[in-house]
Amino acid sequence: MTIVDQTTKNIVRSAPSRLARLRDSDLWWSFTRHPSAVAAATLLLLLIGSAFFAPFITVQNPYDLASLDLLNAEIPPIWMEGGQWPFLLGTDTQGRDLLSAILYGSRASIVIGAASVAVSLIVGSSLGLVAGYYGKWADGLLMRAGDVLLSMPTMLIAILVSALARQALPPSLREVGASGVIVLAISLSAWVQYARTVRALTMVERNKEYVQAARLIRVPTWRILVKHILPNTTTPLLVTATLNFGLGILIEATLSFLGVGMPPEQPSLGTLIRIGNQYLFSGQWWIVLFPGLQLCLLVVSINVLGDWLRDALNPKLR
Repeated sequence: MTIVDQTTKNIVRSAPSRLARLRDSDLWWSFTRHPSAVAAATLLLLLIGSAFFAPFITVQNPYDLASLDLLNAEIPPIWMEGGQWPFLLGTDTQGRDLLSAILYGSRASIVIGAASVAVSLIVGSSLGLVAGYYGKWADGLLMRAGDVLLSMPTMLIAILVSALARQALPPSLREVGASGVIVLAISLSAWVQYARTVRALTMVERNKEYVQAARLIRVPTWRILVKHILPNTTTPLLVTATLNFGLGILIEATLSFLGVGMPPEQPSLGTLIRIGNQYLFSGQWWIVLFPGLQLCLLVVSINVLGDWLRDALNPKLR
């Protein structure tokens, strides 16, 4: 083995791992010294983990209508008179175990919220890069389209798109495509925020020396956008995506509560709240209280993490 090979191997061995670099980073230092961020992250991991491992920890599949028994309908929580094991949080009017329905519903809400953020992020970032780099008519066209969408309330756009899409689909596909329709409805207006953020940063970065040097050596435009400019926009995009994750879950819950979201056979948290709200004043308060509490904890933990991340990544506050 040559001296060069031995030196290279020693350098590779001494290079810190990604986990070690994370532990030594300013972001991790800020996180460990922010009690509310640690508590929010712990709660969020618990909620997401329980939702995705629901098939292994719940007593029934609330989406399987064959497993439901109407004789078990409207059983109160186990600590109240009339409560029964294993229905810890009671059952709803269809005999569904409420804890099982909440965990499965949380999984649907989380997946829809994450998917809407992913679609909005990809579309918005792409259009923002094009508008900021090329400018002129591309910038004017894309930003005016964004202004039109911003002039209308997000919830109104989501309700309109969801209702129209459900009517356009054949009856056999309405339940199957319900989640995709909701993702489309949320993403249609959410992409504008990402596009405006990336556009503003791209207009600054395109005039810097490293971009000019890349142009000079004839680097393809797509490579300049993706490899050079886009990485410099990740910090504000990460904060925006985190905050919009919670907002996407709330919009999905609102659509389902209004009856234009997830169907009763595949309930999300919003659907469970809508069903429980009908029986709130007839004594079955647990049907609406526990799904509402789950939704509140989920969104609050995401928002607390988003607020911490915004402050931690702000160089002016370091």
